[in-house]
Order: sequence, then C-alpha cells, then structure tokens
Amino acid sequence: MLMNTASLTAADLQGALKSDTLLLVPGHVLLADGPTRGYAVVVSGGKFTAVGPADEIVASHPHLEPLALPDKLLMPGFIDAHHHLTQSFGKALAFGEPSEIYRRIWVPLENCLDENLVYLSAKLAALEALRGGFTTVCDAGTRASGDAATIASATQEVGVRCVLGLICNDLADDIDARARAAIVVRAQQHLARWDGHALVHPSLAISVPEAGSDGMLQTVASMCAEADAVFQTHANEHLAAVERSIVRRRMRPIEHLHYAGALGPHTLIAHATLVTPTELNLLASTGAAVSYNPVASSWKGNAIAPALQMAALGIRFGLGTDGTRSDAFRLLDAAETAQRFASGLATGDSSCGAGTLWLDRALRGGADALRLQGRIGEIAPGKAADFLLVDLDVPEMRPSWDLTWELVRLANRSQIDAVFVGGKLRLWQGWPTDWDARAFLHEVAEIASAAVARAPIQRVHGAPSLQPVPQTSCATFD
Repeated sequence: MLMNTASLTAADLQGALKSDTLLLVPGHVLLADGPTRGYAVVVSGGKFTAVGPADEIVASHPHLEPLALPDKLLMPGFIDAHHHLTQSFGKALAFGEPSEIYRRIWVPLENCLDENLVYLSAKLAALEALRGGFTTVCDAGTRASGDAATIASATQEVGVRCVLGLICNDLADDIDARARAAIVVRAQQHLARWDGHALVHPSLAISVPEAGSDGMLQTVASMCAEADAVFQTHANEHLAAVERSIVRRRMRPIEHLHYAGALGPHTLIAHATLVTPTELNLLASTGAAVSYNPVASSWKGNAIAPALQMAALGIRFGLGTDGTRSDAFRLLDAAETAQRFASGLATGDSSCGAGTLWLDRALRGGADALRLQGRIGEIAPGKAADFLLVDLDVPEMRPSWDLTWELVRLANRSQIDAVFVGGKLRLWQGWPTDWDARAFLHEVAEIASAAVARAPIQRVHGAPSLQPVPQTSCATFD
C-alpha cells in the first residue's frame, strides 16, 4: 500500500525521505529515453538498486513502504562539466568586462585566498550548485596556494559530487627541471589520493595550452589516461589567446594540444568556441570531449561553441556553467537559445536539437565528458543515487504537452523540492538539512568583502567606487 504523501506535512515528508532505503513512486521518472509514467525506483546503499514498472517494483519489495509522489518528477541530478569553485566571491565583478577576465579578476583574486578563504569560497559555490540542481561539479583547478583537499573538504561537507582539478602549469619564469619534476610528483599524489573516493574524483589540468610546455601537456594527459581521469584545459575561448598561439606556435590551441599528444578521450576542452573545421575534425577523431558553456559565451566570450555541429559530428560534450550562475534549468534554456541565435535562425532550424538533446547533454553527456558515465547521469540500477525531486504541480508546467521541452524552457530552480547525492537527502526546498546555511552566508558576506578588497583586481568598466585599492603584493598572473 502506498504511503499517502498528501496527508504528510512538509517536515514529515522530509523525514521520510531521509531513510537509508527508499521506495519512491513519483508521477514521472526521467529515464534515458525520456520521461516515463508508472515507474518506481528503489534507493539503497547510495545507489539505485531497482528501477521499473511500479507494480512490479512494489510487489518485489514487500518489506518497503512505497512513498507516492504523484506530482513529482524524479530525474538525475544535473552535471556541471566546467566550474571554478574558488571564484565565488567575485561574481558580478566580472560582469560587463572584456574577455580574458581571468588575467584581471580571477587570478588576482584566487592568488589572495588563504586556506580558510579557499574553503569558504568552495563551500559557497558548492551550495549554489546544489540549489541549482547540480549534483556533480567539475572544478577546473585553482591558482590559490595550498592543498586541493581544502576544496574537497568543502564540497564533501555540502554533499556535492566533485571532479577535483589540480593545475599543473609549468611555464612560469621561475620553473626549472626540478620544479617540473615536483609538479609531476604532486600530480601523481593527487590522482592516488582520491582514487576510488565516494564523492571526489581526481583530475589534472593545465589552465590553457600556452601555460604548459609540450612535455608537461603530454605527461599530464598521459597520466590522466592511465588513471581513467579527466585532463582539463581551456582552449579556443578568446580571440586573443587563439592569436597568441598562432603567433608563438604557428598553431591554434587545439592544434597545439594535438601536436603535443594531449588530445584524446580523456581530454576535456572547456569552451571550444572559436574552432575551425580542422579542429572540429581533430576533436571528433581523437574522441576528446568539450564543455559547452553558453552562459559564459553570452557574458564574456568572443563566440558560441558550434554545439549542434559537434553533435552532428559525434563530438562528446556536456554543459558547463564556467562558474557564471549555478542554475541548471536556466543553463538548459541558454544552451538551446544560444544555438538558435548562432545558427538556427540563419538556417531555418526551428528545432535546434529539440529539448531532448540539451537535456541529454546536461545529464548523460556531462557524465560521459567527465569519464563518470558508469556511475552517474541516469536513473538506472547500479548507478549512484544522485537525483532531484521536481515539483510539476505549478502553473508553469500546466497543461503539460511535452515534458522534455518544458524542462528546457519552462522549468525553474524553485521547483526543485529535494536534492539527493549518493542516496542522501542533501537539500530540502533549497536549503541543507543538516547544517545552518543561513549562518554560513552571513559569515561569507563579512569575509568576502575584505578578501576582494585585498586582491589587485583590475576592472575596465567598473564604477570608481568599486575599484579596490591593492593592499598586498599578490601575483596577478600565473
């Protein structure tokens, strides 16, 4: 007999969802081939242990009390394929700024973060991600000094799954052979430290191809391939960087990566907006993946990644926020809208991949790009129970004719009632269930202002009152 949730208070329903083992019977389950009615799922030990027709699942689990959720959609948690967790203190400082803001804002800010500030910044970003429906975030690595374990600690406390990047740049002025060897050792330790961890998945990164020697690019990419981890880099995002690569190397950035032996199935390219047909062919032939970051393009980019063409060529890609805003439903809308503006209007393509493509790329596509397709990205037995309960009983979703399109264009963050990661209820109606997030936000508000004021940030279009006076000798670029 189904438990009648209509008679439960919000607190009682929240309590019921905290059980270690759950038999859930929602109105819809989002499966790999689309939203499905009449299905149930069993969650136990942090994984989905059974998924199928409700009558069959209920009958085969007589020891469990089914929890009926008739107006809810049970769907996989979204996957952010490109984030910068230690940049959350900056936010609107980057708005309206010319490209390559990492040189003037993000690197100066990160270089002035101590261990506590790294922890607070990452925790704030992780909380934003969960509130926006992301259960997995891929961090591209930080320029802040200290141990990456600080970021891992923050994400674990919040409960979000994290692909944790470690930057391995080796072209700073003071780098010699001994320092390069130390980078490799540190990278090996990072991969080993998090191997097999429940929520933290190690990754190595070189910020942009020009920040790594050919030897380091090849070495780091090979280490990731051996460990089945992701090698991350930003490539072909800004015109200035593409032109520097052409002038210095006589190659475009993605061509440079291929030349250095760093382009392959374990490579994740952030952005890839300014790409030639030759570079698209390189991505397709090597099996490299891309993080398509449409909001980043609209806020501070030089172009929009040709995601529809990538899909047609079989290039693997997920969706990323680039730390812009952690709102998964708005990211879906931006992904489809950007393609409509970039190519659909000019070609008369009124579908632009339809809602199906963008929803799939935000889920299974992201899992594939992060080399986690065997663990996350869909509701299926054996997969980690990273999922959302989305309220469909709202005006925006009634009447419902095509739930997939409606999720892409009409759904919003306020409909996310519950966020689960590893089978554990992490957020209920936007807030953590086991720690005081509001007190945390007050702490961050006081500390972040001082941290930003210390950093030698240079805003081109900022109001004079927002221009901080540098108070330290923090480096501005590495």
